[in-house]
Amino acid sequence: MADENEEIEDGADGEEVEGEEGKKKKPGIMKLALFIGLPVLILALGGTAAFLLLSGGGDDEHAVAEGGEHGEAVDGEHGGGYGDTSALDNLHYVELPEMQVSISNGSGGFSILSMQLQFETEDEGFSEHFSEAEQNRIRDQFVAFLRELRPEDLSGSAGYQRVRMELLRRAQLVLGGDRVSAVLITNMLIV
Repeated sequence: MADENEEIEDGADGEEVEGEEGKKKKPGIMKLALFIGLPVLILALGGTAAFLLLSGGGDDEHAVAEGGEHGEAVDGEHGGGYGDTSALDNLHYVELPEMQVSISNGSGGFSILSMQLQFETEDEGFSEHFSEAEQNRIRDQFVAFLRELRPEDLSGSAGYQRVRMELLRRAQLVLGGDRVSAVLITNMLIV
């Protein structure tokens, strides 16, 4: 009786078991997949990784910018520039009044956030058409957002960028679509 129980337990583990007639049973398909398929898969992935890492870029020359090497003068123009600045020539900046907002510092107290902002726009007459009512609505939107911030939200470049993007989104909601292309933070102080 104990021998029969051992045979049943051994068979449940997936090992080869001798039957009543003394014949060995064949290993299961899962066992074959694990002991043959898995090593083959690992070797194939390792070979692919080695090929991709060691193949390099070849002996091709580096791509040369149209018009010559980097920093060379082209057709009488100066070399070494930072690209096309014609898009920056038609940008205009409108400075907003300084904003001071009390923000929670997380420990039950408050800190003062002082910000100086500018709108970047392509509209030359934006400052003449930027009414006091629009300024008040934008200020209200900005203050509502800024009051929810904590000093930790403003730390680092990622926090700074998130604040700029949220202020831009709120300005575009008030002013409409594309009148403002960017919000620039020219001064920010947390006291």
